[in-house]
Order: sequence, then C-alpha cells, then structure tokens
Amino acid sequence: MIAIKNGKIITPDEIIEDKVLMLEADRILGFADSAEGAEKVTDAHGRYIMPGLIDLHSDKLEQFVLPRPTSQMGFEFALRVFERDLLGAGITTMYHSISLFANEIIGKSPLRTKDNVQKLANLIADIHFQYHLIHHRFHLRTEVDNFEAFDIVRNMIDQSKVHEISFMDHSPGQGQYVNLDYYHDTVINYGGKEISTIGFDGIMEYHRTKTVLSFEQLKELADLAHAKNIPVASHDDDTAVKLDINKGLGVDISEFPITIAAAKSAKKHGFYTVVGAPNILRGSSHSGNMSAAEAILEGCADILCSDYYPATILHGVFLMHSKYHMPLPQMVNMATLNPAKATRTDKDYGSIKSGKKADLLIVDTLDGYPAITHAFVDGLPVSRIEYRK
Repeated sequence: MIAIKNGKIITPDEIIEDKVLMLEADRILGFADSAEGAEKVTDAHGRYIMPGLIDLHSDKLEQFVLPRPTSQMGFEFALRVFERDLLGAGITTMYHSISLFANEIIGKSPLRTKDNVQKLANLIADIHFQYHLIHHRFHLRTEVDNFEAFDIVRNMIDQSKVHEISFMDHSPGQGQYVNLDYYHDTVINYGGKEISTIGFDGIMEYHRTKTVLSFEQLKELADLAHAKNIPVASHDDDTAVKLDINKGLGVDISEFPITIAAAKSAKKHGFYTVVGAPNILRGSSHSGNMSAAEAILEGCADILCSDYYPATILHGVFLMHSKYHMPLPQMVNMATLNPAKATRTDKDYGSIKSGKKADLLIVDTLDGYPAITHAFVDGLPVSRIEYRK
C-alpha cells in the first residue's frame, strides 16, 4: 500500500486538502486521515495531486519516426523514446492519431501508408506485453476519399487493434481549410509529391472531381466500432449540415469544430467537443479558426488534446486557470475525466476516486509554470523529478 500525503487533491468537483490518498496495487483505495498502515509514503509537499492526462488526439509520434525528411528511425525505438516525453508531459494514456490518406497532398509521412499504419497498430498492441511506461492506444483517422481505408479500418476493428476511429475531410473550401490561401500555403509547405507533379491547380482539380466514401460505408464502420465499444469522431465540423450527417452516422466526438457556432451545435447534438491545447498557448488556432480559450469560456468545449505538442495540455489547463480564472477542477476534467467519458473508459480512468486506476501526477507551479515532480501509472511510481534553483 502506498500513501501520498500533504497534497492538494484535485477531484472532479473540488480540491481536497488535509487528506491522505491511499493506493493499493494498481487502484486508488480512497482517502484517509493519516498514512498509517502504508508500506511506502510519498510526501507531496503541498503540491497538487491530479489524475494522469488522457490525450485523445496527437500525431507527434510521426516526428519521432521521421525527425528529418530523409532520416527515418525504427518504429519501436521511436515509440519507446516518445513515451518518456509523454510521461514528462503528464500524459499517462495516449491515443496515437495516425492518418490513412489516399495521397500525400496533406502531410508526407511514412506512417500514413497502409503497411506502416498496420505495423504501428501491431506495435501498440504488443507493447503492453513488454516493458513500457504509459497506456498506448491507437486512434485511426480515415480520410473520406481513401477507398482502400474502408477494408483496412473494418479489419482493424475486427482484430481489436484500434481504440478510436475518426472521419476526416481535408478538402479545400470547407472544414479546416475554408481559407483557400491557408490551404495553398499548407500544401506548399508539406511538399507532398503531388505538388511537384500536378501542381496546385491539379490538386484543386483533383478535389473537384474526386469521389468519397459513401454515407453507408461510413455508417457501417461507425456501427462496427460501436459494437466493440470504440468511440467515433468527426473532424473540423463547420456547418449544421455536416453535424446533422455526423449525427446520422453515430459520431460521438467532434474534434476541432471550426467556429463557436459549430461547437455549440455539436454540443446540442450530444457530441463531446475537442479543442487543441496549443491553440490556448498560442492565443489562436494555427489555421486561423476558432479560439480554444474562447470556446472554453463559452462553455462549448469539453476536452483538451495536444494535437501536435504534448506538453501543452498541462500548461493549457493551468493557463486557463491563472489567466481566465477557470476553476482548476473543471479544467483538469477536460484533460482527464471528459476524455475518459468520451472513450467509455471512465469506469477505470480519468478521476481520483476509490476503485479507479491509480494513474496520478504530483504537480508544482514553478516560476508560473506547472511542473510535474512525480508520476504514477497503475499505482507504480514511474517518474520522480525535483527542480533546482
């Protein structure tokens, strides 16, 4: 039995002081008045005790596999190095978001081919039978113009290799790329092979004439996912029509709604709404869309994800508390309990409650920044850092 004393325990509704948090094996035993009976005692020294972060959407792993355009690292090596960074960012459950694109127009990466997507899914499934630090999950993102993806997604669901699926449409003139100038700059900067062969005009012509997966095909995938208790997400919702279609598909989660109006509409449809934490730290969306901070203040954002920068979740939580005076328990819920609810794992994860998994962080604030000093995963102390001055 482990006792964590002298901490400010962040629960879903309040911050509890003058209590000792007791852990037994991989679970939270409950609160006590003293550490009596514990085999090991950790002193939090007045710092916050909070659940480990659950990140529903991040493609950062791609940068560990391909740190430079001509330098590819081994997949398992990259995952093992990356999980140490994730733990340092307070993320104890990561949904690695890997995309199945039909081409390289939006993003060139070795992870986005059929063979490598399946290879990574197998690696994530197998890593839990080896030494590892955190919980790895697979979030399979499907571009709607990728017909080959239909069978891939269906098979991976059948094989229990995927933990979340999402449907994406990166067509210019809507969604994330409603601003065509931004789409042009993005395509040029990504440098996929299409820009050098057919040019930007050719890319626009491709989008004008392409065919996409049918409603019936997407609905079949969503139904298969739900039969396995796997959540289904949409991406870059921007219109009432699109949200109505997603409702018909059975979507559970709306990732990165483009406007406040779209986010509010997504909430009315019963979707969990996801915003990116980097948006909070930057003060705006990197693609010129909705402000995440504004969405939170307007009450139409449920979940914070890291998108492409894992450290931003914890910093976004504390920035919203210090700058905008959002209650800290509410902000912590956006990075812990709410994503657990959205992925239907809240029976075991996402909050400090008796019987739940003991995935925990001890967090200080140093020079105005949150700093993780201790991390526990499944009740095991997996990280300890003390800062110096």
